[in-house]
Amino acid sequence: MTPAASNAPPPPYPCLAQESCVIRHQLAEQLAQLERSAAMDSLTGVWNRKHFDQVLETEIDRSLRHRQPVSLILLDIDAFKLINDQFGHSAGDAVLREMAQVTSGLIRSSDALFRWGGEEFVVLATATGHRNASRQAENLRTAIAAHRFPAAGQLTISLGVAEHLGEESAAEWFQRADAMLYAAKRGGRNRVRVDTRGNSDQWASTQASSALHLNWQEGYESGEPTIDREHHELFDRANELLDTFLSGEEKFARIAPVFDRLMQHVAAHFADEELILERHGYAKLEAHRRLHARLLQRAQELRGAFQAGQVHLGGVVEFVAGEVVARHLFRADREFFALFARQEDAA
Repeated sequence: MTPAASNAPPPPYPCLAQESCVIRHQLAEQLAQLERSAAMDSLTGVWNRKHFDQVLETEIDRSLRHRQPVSLILLDIDAFKLINDQFGHSAGDAVLREMAQVTSGLIRSSDALFRWGGEEFVVLATATGHRNASRQAENLRTAIAAHRFPAAGQLTISLGVAEHLGEESAAEWFQRADAMLYAAKRGGRNRVRVDTRGNSDQWASTQASSALHLNWQEGYESGEPTIDREHHELFDRANELLDTFLSGEEKFARIAPVFDRLMQHVAAHFADEELILERHGYAKLEAHRRLHARLLQRAQELRGAFQAGQVHLGGVVEFVAGEVVARHLFRADREFFALFARQEDAA
């Protein structure tokens, strides 16, 4: 028996002879290789534009069904024509191959890189809203700017980012990413421009807080790293309390440490948030500070009432999910999100 025959998977229907099994397996491998070759860009070895067009509709459908954001990062090599003019087309081809190789090494394994055409590439960033895609694009920009290409020295790229929005078509989505790339070029090159719209924000704004579990989404981010990190931790600590509630535990001695850890984090977060907003000149800071004070006072009142047996744990949980998260974080805090968005645009 030949090695090919010993490794061949079972055929979809019985073979009349062993030799036909081997041949069938070899043909299947050759067809699969042809399909892969048809989907690859011959120069750079990454996925080609035809394959990009084929997978885009599938990714849109998956995003909408699972309510997981998906983003495009469109990148273009700055002044690529000068490379060809100064060093020759063979050098330009070498730059394109190395650009594909470097970029492939920088993106996540869950993402896909395509050559759109010429000196343009596209990253399809799955489970990623425009905020995280913006950070990925900036990482690509800085890494490429620091990289030395043997065929042409140091280069820069411009990038445009767009998250899928609503029920828009693949062509409409790509056009928004392309408009952001054009804005980056027009703004001086070697920069990232982002369309700050996307389904992640729409889903975040319409999702009601659940009394079972609080699920963090990218659309809840303000754009200020400390505030976002502390909001995310608030979710984790609130879920610890919710899990205790679901377990049926109602003893104050068991609940109090969980509630106290949560509220200690909330108090520290409120203090940090107020300092950050003051530093950025937030016009509604005093009103926001009063909201914080009322929430902390209400938390202490609830703690005392729960200890005295005047309220059940369900009332405490409703305060955390309804007042602290749904009405404060989802509503009051969103009023200052635009402050950090404007500063990102100015940068």
